[in-house]
Amino acid sequence: MRNDLQGLEISPKELQKLTNLPVGDELIIITHPMKRLLSQVIERAKSSEAATVVFIGMTILVSSYITFDVIIRLFVNWVTIPSWLLLVISSCSVGIFTQVFLYFLWKQRIRIVRQNMTHSLKILLNDVERYNAVIKAIDINDQIEAAGNSGVSLNERKKVIEALKLTRNDLIRALKTERILRENKNFIVSKLELFADNLAILTAMQVSEQASEHGRLLNEALQIALDVQQEMKSLQSQGS
Repeated sequence: MRNDLQGLEISPKELQKLTNLPVGDELIIITHPMKRLLSQVIERAKSSEAATVVFIGMTILVSSYITFDVIIRLFVNWVTIPSWLLLVISSCSVGIFTQVFLYFLWKQRIRIVRQNMTHSLKILLNDVERYNAVIKAIDINDQIEAAGNSGVSLNERKKVIEALKLTRNDLIRALKTERILRENKNFIVSKLELFADNLAILTAMQVSEQASEHGRLLNEALQIALDVQQEMKSLQSQGS
């Protein structure tokens, strides 16, 4: 991702901080990190580090088994099945228990989001998704250009980036406002500061750019800003 796109995307972590809700939370599947780790080990095993990787892997495996076997013999010596089989059963049981726990934790977080979801927040979250999609589209276009396809370069890129920055500011302001109203239903703090926006600037930038590719992106940014503006008016009427 080019430097001018760095930091523009509204990440899930930032979104959760802005809304004070676990929005966009995904269920953690414990096998996924294990698969990634295994893939990294296999890749390293194919390289010049193969001997080191195999040695470290075997050392960890053998040490874990010996430690487990010693614990079993000292504290659970009444168990008659082989310690290696008990290790497999215990590992599977711990894995299943952990996954079940993570599932119920995820369901609880989803329930919290549903209970606190407002109409305005739903619209704003959709606008954030659209905004991030525009950034992703530009990034993909940049990658295609970097691969040698100079004909796909984005004209007036600076204007597009500036439009996205303005839209990002408006989205963040709207999300903060929605949170204040949601958490303080009887009043809204600093209305004039919260409802200031850059819509006029975005509109002026978009006038002469309708037909071009960067004009399409500006139009998308403007459309998101219009949606945010509408929600800000709705929030303002609620707080009055």
